[in-house]
Amino acid sequence: MTRDELLNALAALRRARIGAVRAPHKPLLLLWLLGRFTATGSTAVAYEEAEEPVSRLINDYGPAVMSPALARQRAAMPFVHLERTLWALCDGNGRPIGPDAPERGTWLREHGATGRLLPHVEQLLADPGTLTAATRILLDQHFTPSLETAIRADTGLDSSAAKEGAELCLPSPSREPRRQPPLRASAPSARRAGFAEEVLRAYAYACAMCGYDGALGRNPVGLEAAHIRWHSQDGPDTADNALALCAQHHTLFDYGVLGLTEDLRIRVSGLYTCRSDAGRAVDDLHDKRLAAPRPGSPAPAPRYVAWHSRQVFKHTPERVPGSVPAQAEGGDR
Repeated sequence: MTRDELLNALAALRRARIGAVRAPHKPLLLLWLLGRFTATGSTAVAYEEAEEPVSRLINDYGPAVMSPALARQRAAMPFVHLERTLWALCDGNGRPIGPDAPERGTWLREHGATGRLLPHVEQLLADPGTLTAATRILLDQHFTPSLETAIRADTGLDSSAAKEGAELCLPSPSREPRRQPPLRASAPSARRAGFAEEVLRAYAYACAMCGYDGALGRNPVGLEAAHIRWHSQDGPDTADNALALCAQHHTLFDYGVLGLTEDLRIRVSGLYTCRSDAGRAVDDLHDKRLAAPRPGSPAPAPRYVAWHSRQVFKHTPERVPGSVPAQAEGGDR
């Protein structure tokens, strides 16, 4: 496997889906393994060791699930189903475990399951540029920018790598004959020119949730155009898929702390907790009506609001719409 082939494999990583529900299980496992590799020089890990931190990542950055028991062992799905062109999985006796094995934490623990990225994959990742490019691909294709710093911190990946730029995602020229087209899908697709300005203008340069309208001279500060359906998940750069939000509420919206109802009222996740008056100011937003855009600008489209509700907002377990049964979370692997 060449560097180009590795990056193409990551760009083509199959996403498990239940209907249209995103399932970033494999990307999060891989990011965690990359962080482990930078710290130890190896990706070898027993499922028993990986279960808690990887499941926590999936719970934090993936859609909510209705079963607390499933939430504790969400690492099992990517541990079993990660592509064997990248990953080897064996039991405690060194026998290979195939991708048709049960994706249950109890089964994997009982069989002493241990996984590791293949030796040639680790060898390629030992090059800092390749590691940076691999990280960039996984973040750009599966998440939204406001989550990047937190994901890097939680996976142990150096945040300074984020400064390298999108060009590092493209394979370097190789002296070997190319067997496939150069990687293009990994580079983040450009936002439409003028998109952010259009959205801020539609909401009169004020946060649609709290009304913050700070400016420095003539320039708004701390205000951002927030996608409702993420850009990485095929969300368009259109005003009906965006809100003007202050930086704090943009982050909370992307984390799923804040969401919207069908009639465009703000809701606060029942999983959100706070102790200070400042923290309680977020709770005070619950059931408040979202500010309407100026006349002539479209309101948020119901289909994008519904997407955010299903795939980002952190519902309490008993209230997850379209929840995935425990036995079906893996979906199309």
